[in-house]
Amino acid sequence: MAKIQQLPLHEIQKIAAGEVIDRPANIVKELVENSLDAGATHIKVFIEDGGKKLIRVIDNGSGMSHEDALMCCVHHATSKIQSITDLESVQTFGFRGEALSSIVAVARVIVSTRTMHDSHGTRLFFKDGVLESETMVSLVSGTDISVEDIFCTIPARKKFLKNTDTEWRQILLLISAYCIDYRSIHFELFHNGNTIINCPPVASFHDRVTQLWDHQMSKSMLLIEGNNERNGITVEGLISNHQLSRYDRSTIFMFV
Repeated sequence: MAKIQQLPLHEIQKIAAGEVIDRPANIVKELVENSLDAGATHIKVFIEDGGKKLIRVIDNGSGMSHEDALMCCVHHATSKIQSITDLESVQTFGFRGEALSSIVAVARVIVSTRTMHDSHGTRLFFKDGVLESETMVSLVSGTDISVEDIFCTIPARKKFLKNTDTEWRQILLLISAYCIDYRSIHFELFHNGNTIINCPPVASFHDRVTQLWDHQMSKSMLLIEGNNERNGITVEGLISNHQLSRYDRSTIFMFV
């Protein structure tokens, strides 16, 4: 009997998904970046048990039609490129069409979405990488994605997750980074029913620092600005003065 056999497609997809998604923060990153690509101005992120029990991202972006919603979790299905040459001018975060298909392969997922032009929304239920059911629902325009019980389909990967506090800190730092980089967007972050971050749009770095941390930290930050028109390089940011220091690198953010 031959020792080498081809794995079933659904097992291949689970293994591949485990390479794309290795912790809750990866899922949060993919969903938030999809919201940003959809033009959202208000993004809510709900977390339970450090993301191991629930990750839910709600946005007011463009949403998806019924047809697009059915395709969004298909492997390598994407609205962001049509050919390899599009990579030269891609303006979005994602383009490979792997994120949602990988997420539904490792967790139970509910996708609710509606465009502003549709009279009703679509709600899809995925389990073990398969679409179990779909319903028509009344929704405001935008997208609401819930991811429950990460790695329920791959117990071997689930045991490598860190404790709740560690996974939660990764998510908190990630959302803090988005808040700093996208100051025109309203971000809200909840953990186990508690509001952790509520950052309405602001104009300046200092205002965002005040929202995320406090007035004292904001007053201790110095503005950095510079540009080189000949090379097309612009630098902006904040750095603390001599009165403020930390024992670790947890609040050092760099964006390119």
